[in-house]
Amino acid sequence: MKFFDLLRMSISNLWKRKLRTVLTVLGVVIGITSIVVMVALGNGLKESMLDNYSNYSSMTQIQISGGGYYFSTSSNSSGSGQDEEKRLDDAFVQQLLGMEHVKEVYPRLNISAMAKVGKYAGHLDIYGVTKEEFETMNVSIGKGKLPDSDTELQFFYGNNVLTNFYVEKTNVYSFWETGEAPDIDLMEDPIFVIFDTDAYWGSQGGGNDPDGTPVKQPKKYLIEACGIMEGELGEWNNNNSQSVLCNMEALKAELKRIFKKNPIPGQPTRKNGKPYNELFYSEIIVQVDDMANVTELTTWLKDSGYNAYSSAEWIQQELDTMNMIQAVLGAIGAVAMLVAAISITNTMMMSIYERTKEIGVMKVLGCDIRNIQGLFLMEAGFIGFIGGVVGVGFSYGLSLVINGLVAGSEATANMGITGAICRIPLWLSPLAIVFAIVIGMIAGFIPSLRAMRLSPLAAIRNE
Repeated sequence: MKFFDLLRMSISNLWKRKLRTVLTVLGVVIGITSIVVMVALGNGLKESMLDNYSNYSSMTQIQISGGGYYFSTSSNSSGSGQDEEKRLDDAFVQQLLGMEHVKEVYPRLNISAMAKVGKYAGHLDIYGVTKEEFETMNVSIGKGKLPDSDTELQFFYGNNVLTNFYVEKTNVYSFWETGEAPDIDLMEDPIFVIFDTDAYWGSQGGGNDPDGTPVKQPKKYLIEACGIMEGELGEWNNNNSQSVLCNMEALKAELKRIFKKNPIPGQPTRKNGKPYNELFYSEIIVQVDDMANVTELTTWLKDSGYNAYSSAEWIQQELDTMNMIQAVLGAIGAVAMLVAAISITNTMMMSIYERTKEIGVMKVLGCDIRNIQGLFLMEAGFIGFIGGVVGVGFSYGLSLVINGLVAGSEATANMGITGAICRIPLWLSPLAIVFAIVIGMIAGFIPSLRAMRLSPLAAIRNE
């Protein structure tokens, strides 16, 4: 008997018992809808988490940083037990660039400075960044532009930099204590910057130099603003919202011009107190080719004595938790599908009892027993197919309803969930239909064996 003959006969037999077929299909619909929606909820939570993390940090980046501009191992390479200084310099940058799986290396120079604007003073967290990193930072520009000069120092202010300003006479932080922004226009007002913070705080406290003379007020430098990050005051857009960004080479040149041969605050010095000829980086961002290689490289850096950190480590832990939640939700939906499978088995067993004579006649006429088994398996599979297709359709409709009900709600906002909470991946729909067909055929397997083993003479005599 041909495949299409079996298909036609199975559809015809199901159509003869429409009410029973519809009720059985309804069980499959409920089971598939439960599975798809539960898995979609878990998938939505996971994707929303990844979306939030990607806004604040790259999942393929490693940050090498620490408490200063150099880092120490527990022992040096000779095994003498003495600490070995591991500085972040250009040689180390080149070493990283030559390593496997490393795509890009972005050194950063971080310094602290004080700013004076009218009656206000403020703390500035300044980051010198390379041109190559500026191209990858995806910074939203609210006003002006990003720094584009290697020679002229220009500042690009984060949208929350103004929160660091206070009234100098009263030490009142306008934003944090009154909720009002300081009366400062970073783009138009002249911003005077003090880079020698040691001298500034020494002069503020009435300190003396080693020769006993009072510490002099350090010079102030007028630094031009080139742009401001997009965003309202108090709105946290990314990790640079409270930072001041500038060109790396321009910052180096300005620091060397200001301090000349004197030590730069935050930079290491020789044993005699003299500064080194080169500036050491405060941190290095390493861009890895794939998230799977981040952990291995991070471990190597830590074993080498560097203070390395990557978001991938704790993101992977969160992903494992989300995958477990998704599996639990899918298992809950699978319970409904188990009930549907039992319903299919019951329907097929009843069908065999009602069609005993038909089965006997088919066997007497010489029909292959495999065809008889295939007929009942196809009926069970067809029930699963119809239930799967309808269930997937219902799943999309139910997902739209769920997303509409929870979109923008306070509960999802507190959980850090943005966008749709119920997201059905492309692969889930066809897999759910195939799963419904397979479950239907498994549920119909035992009844089909009974039909196949039924004695033709007993079947006819029973009728």
